[in-house]
Amino acid sequence: MWINTKKTVDNFKGNTVKTAIKPKITRIEMKLMSDEKLEDKIKEFKEIIDNSNNIVFFGGAGVSTESGIPDFRSKDGLYNQKYKYPPEEILSHTFFVNNPEEFFKFYKDKMNSLKYEPNITHKKIVELEKEGKLKAVITQNIDGLHQKAGSKVVYELHGSVLRNHCMKCKKSYSAEYVFNSEGIPKCECGGIIKPDVVLYEEGLDDYVVENSIKAIKNADVLIIGGTSLTVYPASSLIYYYKGNKLVLINRDKTGMDNMANLVINDSLGNVFRSL
Repeated sequence: MWINTKKTVDNFKGNTVKTAIKPKITRIEMKLMSDEKLEDKIKEFKEIIDNSNNIVFFGGAGVSTESGIPDFRSKDGLYNQKYKYPPEEILSHTFFVNNPEEFFKFYKDKMNSLKYEPNITHKKIVELEKEGKLKAVITQNIDGLHQKAGSKVVYELHGSVLRNHCMKCKKSYSAEYVFNSEGIPKCECGGIIKPDVVLYEEGLDDYVVENSIKAIKNADVLIIGGTSLTVYPASSLIYYYKGNKLVLINRDKTGMDNMANLVINDSLGNVFRSL
């Protein structure tokens, strides 16, 4: 510690006092301290994983961005790009019914996840499931990458682009059929084919919600990854967790960080790659 001697004057007399001047911390030192802290947090995360056999993973758009799929709410996300209509309006039930041609223009251009592949996070989650540690994946994503990676128990809160059905006769159609169709995809009976994705103004599937709640309630460890936890009602499901090993992994801080037992502000890929 550096010691500086300087003259000060109080109300009664002049005194010479010694005051401590702390050395400045350089950016490099701050970075090293930050890296060490992150390393400690990842080590704690690994210990939590190693000591549990009842893990549930709750994921958002950040899980798939490292596969190249754009998210919605970041500064470069879909909601901050310019379109003829606001994306929130396009992805509503009312818009789908009243303007299906414009809906499918946007849907085919922005929601087609067929060309993307699972990343390290998807793959590590599959490994945890195969080891008997992870019991369920609860996802807000509609891209189907968890199943493509090999996950077996996946609850898709907002549906999936992989499932599509005729609104008239209920016949099922593949994602390839919908994305490769001209204009509005139509069934052989003449009905419009609707993707099995939850649009604004539509409710979540009861079966998916009930099983997600059950999985969260029974979980020893709940890992929340790649989500800002601002989308309701999906994000409200985490309140059903009653354990003491809630791990929140996200690049940015969230409004629910204070609920977590461990918060790691880093990319999911960096964290899961270390497991």
